[in-house]
Amino acid sequence: MPTRFLVLGLIFIITAVNYADRSSLSITGSTMQDELGFDSVQLGYIFSAFSWAYVVGQLPGGILLDRYGARRIYAVSIALWTLVTFSIAFVGLVSMSVLAVVSVIFGLRVLLGLFESPAFPANARVATTWFPTAERGRASAVFNSAQYFATALFAPLMGWVTSEFGWRWVFVGLGVLGFALALLWLRWMFPPASHSRVTSDELAVMRDGGALVDLDRATDDTSPRARSALSPATIREIFSSRALWGVYVMQYAVNALTYFFITWFPVYLIQGRGLSLLEVGFVAALPALCGLLGGLAGGFLSDGMLRRGRSLTTARKLPSVVGMALATAIALCSLTDSTVLIVALMTIAFFGKGLGALGWAITTDIAPREASSFVGSTMNAFGNIAGIVTPIVIGYTVQTTGSFDVALWFVAAHGVVALAGLALMGTIRRIHLTTV
Repeated sequence: MPTRFLVLGLIFIITAVNYADRSSLSITGSTMQDELGFDSVQLGYIFSAFSWAYVVGQLPGGILLDRYGARRIYAVSIALWTLVTFSIAFVGLVSMSVLAVVSVIFGLRVLLGLFESPAFPANARVATTWFPTAERGRASAVFNSAQYFATALFAPLMGWVTSEFGWRWVFVGLGVLGFALALLWLRWMFPPASHSRVTSDELAVMRDGGALVDLDRATDDTSPRARSALSPATIREIFSSRALWGVYVMQYAVNALTYFFITWFPVYLIQGRGLSLLEVGFVAALPALCGLLGGLAGGFLSDGMLRRGRSLTTARKLPSVVGMALATAIALCSLTDSTVLIVALMTIAFFGKGLGALGWAITTDIAPREASSFVGSTMNAFGNIAGIVTPIVIGYTVQTTGSFDVALWFVAAHGVVALAGLALMGTIRRIHLTTV
């Protein structure tokens, strides 16, 4: 098997655990509320805490990746976010007020967001380094679809562990798994040109196909990489790209859908639909599986269109338009009381979200090689502002109205916002800097 596919498998697994860590509160949240005593508004703020730091951490994370490369920065990131996840298991073991408990969990979630901030820019950097242009849509779709795989695999497991052993053991288990992955990444992952498993033939295929195989070329394991060439003029040039601003808008909208799913969706099933915690773990897995299928279909369809001679713009945009239109089906959930129909509509919506979530593929297509991680980080920063806004808005909406109906319309509207971002994007092409 080509080494680049093993690399893709590794970042898929790491990303799945990444999403399991950030979504763990969506499964354990109701039980933690009952045990620790906080309300829906406080839970909304706790859900949003991750994204406050995640957004702020994107730019320094991207700069560190451009300077030191993905290998070392990703290893440190995995180890630190795992330590924070593990620490949540011990909150409330000592007698504390509700405000103190909320503050501690909020603080730990802030740290989680900060330490996870380099993850997706690192994934995009690896895809740019290891995969030819005609394979990059599939590669980006695979690591991006790990978020759905995480829910499909971990939601039932976390629901069962919480039900049988208590919510604290969810965070202990995730901690053990994360530390093992950090060690594996550091010991096995190297840039293509210096990886012992990469043959000269595979390296030639990657380089000739447009992979930037020398992007993370190592000098030695301890010397720092050259400083980024970014200057104010270069940054202004990057931000003058119409396509980049279209990606920002699109990614914000896609992430609003994502954050509903990994924060309030299980709570909605418990509090709004009356399902048990164990039932929620399995029900939440159904839309996740379809999101996984949609994500893979979007990437393979996009790359297939490229191989058949369609333009890069058409190949990236067409699956995105169809997918984001399907994602608006979430709004219809407010019109029925049938749990079966609601799950079916959510399944359609999240298949569409997966199909259309090609923001990372587009980012790897347009990012200048001199600042690939910077561009990926800024895109991720803008996109994850949705992780701040969405959980808080839903928390206040549910607290004020006593139902999830308005919240569902709010989430569905982001499918339309994503379509607007695609229209704004214009022609998709790599940014070639003149100010470096």
